[in-house]
Amino acid sequence: MESNLISVVVPVHDEAENIPSLVTKIEQALLKVVQTFEIIFVDDGSSDDSLGIIKALAESNKNIKYVGLTRNFGKERAMTAGLRRSKGQAAIMMDADHQHPPRLLPEFIKLWQEGAEVVIGLRKGSEKNGAFRGLASKTFNNGLSRFSHQAIIPYATDFRLLDRKVIDEFNQFTERNRLTRGLIDWLGFKYSFIEFKAEPRLKGSSLSKRKLMQLAVHSYVSHSLFPLKVAGYLGAFMTLLAGIFGVFIIIERYILSDPYNLHFSGPAILATILVFMVGIVLVSLGLVALYVANIHDEVINRPLYVVREESE
Repeated sequence: MESNLISVVVPVHDEAENIPSLVTKIEQALLKVVQTFEIIFVDDGSSDDSLGIIKALAESNKNIKYVGLTRNFGKERAMTAGLRRSKGQAAIMMDADHQHPPRLLPEFIKLWQEGAEVVIGLRKGSEKNGAFRGLASKTFNNGLSRFSHQAIIPYATDFRLLDRKVIDEFNQFTERNRLTRGLIDWLGFKYSFIEFKAEPRLKGSSLSKRKLMQLAVHSYVSHSLFPLKVAGYLGAFMTLLAGIFGVFIIIERYILSDPYNLHFSGPAILATILVFMVGIVLVSLGLVALYVANIHDEVINRPLYVVREESE
């Protein structure tokens, strides 16, 4: 590892229009504080000419490195591919859409030089963010922070700097369904924070609602036992409710001889109890299935990604 080298890891998926200007902004920001750096682009199976543009830039700029994956493996795995290839004493992860402001890179490096081992960008709003995404982001962050079996930093983003020792520890993780920032938080190194307001996306479109929902589900399954506990809470509640209802029926019908003329029939009582119990079983099976699927992904131990080509 080079002692003064800073790495910048950028996952890319259909960002052809954003890459040239992003390189310019990153270089302008880094040259204010460091002389040696590398920008590692990880093309995550783009359908446009993102990889071609990156390769063309790399031919004329020795600071640019690239990794081209064979298909779209997802942002989390693309970031892992970049971190595993970073050679700097620190690595900064950021998105390619300009929403993570490159102008803040000197501030990240300054806090790292002052002793922080992880510098985390905290997102405080956005110049342009839909109502659905804003509400979904707030709900996800608050829920995961409250119900996770580990400390999750609210509003933390993937825009962060990692010290070399943090990178080396992170590279030992083997999870398939991974939330990068959750894994880094789990490591428990010394943090510093930078608040930023996300800038408008320059070109292209962001993750679809379907992919965001998939990431949220995987994150909860990987970092929280709360969904599994919900089945137990629901089962206890339904059992208690059914027990109270059963005691009420016995007293009202058989001890007090139906003074309120409710006329509970045997089949109606049985049907109600069966609906309660079937509901408990179905919900429990559904929640357990999420964990079984997650265990399955871990046990089969497939590679996290497949590299088609990369720079020297």
